[in-house]
Amino acid sequence: MSTVITPLIEQRADPHISRQADGQYYFTASVPEYDRIELRRAASIEGLRDAEPLVIWRKPESGPLSELIWAPELHFNQGAWYIYFAAAPSREIKGGLFQHRMYVLRNPSADPWQGGWQLMGEVETGLDSFCLDATTFSHRGVLYYLWAQKDPAIAGNSNLYIAPMRTPWELAGAPVLLSRPEFDWECRGFLVNEGPSVLQRHGRIFISYSASATDENYAMGLLWADESADLLAPSSWRKAALPVMSTCYERGIYGPGHNSFTMAADGESVLLVYHARTYTEIVGDPLWNPDRHTFVKPLRWDAAGMPVFGIASVAD
Repeated sequence: MSTVITPLIEQRADPHISRQADGQYYFTASVPEYDRIELRRAASIEGLRDAEPLVIWRKPESGPLSELIWAPELHFNQGAWYIYFAAAPSREIKGGLFQHRMYVLRNPSADPWQGGWQLMGEVETGLDSFCLDATTFSHRGVLYYLWAQKDPAIAGNSNLYIAPMRTPWELAGAPVLLSRPEFDWECRGFLVNEGPSVLQRHGRIFISYSASATDENYAMGLLWADESADLLAPSSWRKAALPVMSTCYERGIYGPGHNSFTMAADGESVLLVYHARTYTEIVGDPLWNPDRHTFVKPLRWDAAGMPVFGIASVAD
């Protein structure tokens, strides 16, 4: 029987939850002030709700990382902890876009609550343009970088790209375009593909992503490839023509998106983590509205081994 769900953590957008080797759940997200990076951890998903945030980095007063700290993600890659995030030099909009670039923090300590975080610098992609929402994943011994970026030659705000990594802070190859806004539901308000997240199951690599403006039009899409395919070949990837999750007007959950995946306590079931709003009466630019809340619900599967995201408002 479906159960109506409530936010796990209020006023945290772009949520990323991972279950690490120590059995703990780690959480990070965009904070409404866009001025810092916080971490939480707990022995259970529910425990994250009241876990004390640890501020591991604050934006400087000036310079290229001095504004709009967006979408941090914590990853353990090649023996160290990394946080991937986006930052801008100002709140100025040029050519219809903010001026974000992507950056990496590194902590070599076994415990990310200990040691220090070092800024490794900007992740250079070869395209000097608005970019954000980086994530990483490993497959068959290769570490991949996956992100959203504006190509000046392509209409819209951002497309999805993938590249192999030389180190956890440097790319080893040119960006490969995986997806661009093309369907109506990806082009409402803005032409956007962003917020990718990776799930490896049932012989496939799945990439969820978000599209359209960040109000009630925000929705989630899906790409997938066979695990044996060349992930750097665009022809390896298929794209769903319809969103896999969108606004639930009937139950008042609006603009679900920018998701991540994590494991349930049983170590087998997958949990879907995403943000959404509970009202649509937003004054001004939705970017400055703080009420994007973190939700968590089980991910289901169909008989063909494809993920079923379900309705944003219920744990169906």
